Amino acid sequence: MVSTDTWFQSAVAELTDPQNQRVWSIIVSLFGDLAQEPGSQISGGALTRIIEPIGVKPEAIRVALHRLRKDGWIESDRIGRVSRHFLTDFGRTQSIAVSPRIYAQIPKPISHWHLLIAEEGSGTPLLEDMMLSNDYTPISRTVALGPGPVPERTDGLLAFEVTARSVPEWVQQSLCSTDLRSSCRELMVSAQRTARTRPAAWRPTPTESATLRLLLVHRWRRVVLRQPDLPPEFFPPDWTGAECRRAVFQLLEGLPRPTLDTLNETEEP
Repeated sequence: MVSTDTWFQSAVAELTDPQNQRVWSIIVSLFGDLAQEPGSQISGGALTRIIEPIGVKPEAIRVALHRLRKDGWIESDRIGRVSRHFLTDFGRTQSIAVSPRIYAQIPKPISHWHLLIAEEGSGTPLLEDMMLSNDYTPISRTVALGPGPVPERTDGLLAFEVTARSVPEWVQQSLCSTDLRSSCRELMVSAQRTARTRPAAWRPTPTESATLRLLLVHRWRRVVLRQPDLPPEFFPPDWTGAECRRAVFQLLEGLPRPTLDTLNETEEP
């Protein structure tokens, strides 16, 4: 059994995404989980304390912050020797837009769907324009599935409402790639193993809770934002999305979201 002294390090190793992690993307996940509200700020020291246990060096954090400022996601200021970072209006809008999908423990079922079909070649840009401004799931280059009734304007596109009666394997495979299915299954196993090995006496410090939440939310975000919100029949038999969602949120429930005031303190309580 893992001791309370070593479980945090073991959990970090278990929950760290096995794929290459982009530091700027990790920071976006952190702000989305802890500092999405207007006026919310994370100090430079808190940012380092939360992210450094993952194996990210302070120099890499500074480079990532510079990129996020350049791209309009983050703004920074300084009071004395303390640097502070916060989401811009653009960054907050982008974060808020995806939060319902990331934090939905029970996805809202959708009963009505419609298909849009574009003419091969010349009609593809029309379909791409529709997909940019609405929530569509691409079936192929010329076919997209959307929730709800057919939009009022579908100029140049064949559109009709549908009910799924048969979803062939080729559609299931196109919606859930082998890589996505593997990432989902691996996250499920990691979350389950982390929860199972957690010592009953272990209580996280605010920074430890923030670090583990970051790893879990970031990894889940990379799965859930790639999986379409579709009924079960659209997924391959080996899809573990529902089980993965349960494992993620069961683990999150034991990692309370710390307050920014506590995290921004110079010394850990």
